Amino acid sequence: MTSQLPPLYQNVPIELVPAKTITLFPINTFIENIVITADGTLFVSNHEAGEIVHISLDGTQRIHATWESKIAGLAIANDGSLIVTAWNASGTPVVLQVSTEGNIELLATLQEAIFLNGLTCLQDERYLLADSFRGAIWEFNLADKSTKIWLEHPMLARSNSESQIPAVNGLKFFDGYLYASNTEKQLILKISVDASGNPSEPEVWVTNNNIDDFAFDVDGNLYGATHIFNSVVKITPNGKTITIATAEQGVIGSTAVAFGRTENDNTFIYVVGNGGMFLPPPTGIVPSGVVCLDVGKKGLIGV
Repeated sequence: MTSQLPPLYQNVPIELVPAKTITLFPINTFIENIVITADGTLFVSNHEAGEIVHISLDGTQRIHATWESKIAGLAIANDGSLIVTAWNASGTPVVLQVSTEGNIELLATLQEAIFLNGLTCLQDERYLLADSFRGAIWEFNLADKSTKIWLEHPMLARSNSESQIPAVNGLKFFDGYLYASNTEKQLILKISVDASGNPSEPEVWVTNNNIDDFAFDVDGNLYGATHIFNSVVKITPNGKTITIATAEQGVIGSTAVAFGRTENDNTFIYVVGNGGMFLPPPTGIVPSGVVCLDVGKKGLIGV
């Protein structure tokens, strides 16, 4: 098994957890992000098709909403609607709100943004949006639809502007800190946030980890999708990395994870991906899907 892993993860301990595929999408479907509602409904973003897909826990799929261009990150608002990072038809980054009925409202157009990606709630109706190519995190206020740069820093940026690998990518809170993955630099950053929601200087928490999006359990273990490395890793609070799922478990091209929220699945993470569209395994691109992993720890909800 170890020989099948990329060099970055070949010396990482492997502790595989039970896995089950919930549903599949056609080959060359790029599922980018996932959120899960309190009643157990999964919503995933079909990046290139501009679709948000509703998935029941029995695997039944239906299109919830369709947008005119690509979409990326998802977050659940207080009223149950979805906040979405996307682009308009001209290629300019935008923020959308999708109602529980699937109606889309354009909330903001960010002319100075480049590549809006992962997002998370900062406080109340304030959201943070990763700008993977600008090397910044934007703040979006749902109450007045305003946007501003929350933090721009070299640690959030790419090594050079020619790189097509996203830099700052996933964003999640744990214990008063914002954690941000920089995929291009293979870092996870830790940013202290004060009571008013203002950031401090980023610090490096973990190195040598190719993390796209991620989620925390209640004990502070981070579960990260490694995207082109076709695996899911667990990173303990002291920074130890453990591989918990590989291509054999179906997590090929893994892009994001989210914890279940019902009593029956709150120790499960649901993993989405693209089937290896950007770095296919030796067997070639496969159907993308949603894979459920039982990690044995309850997920941190509300971040």
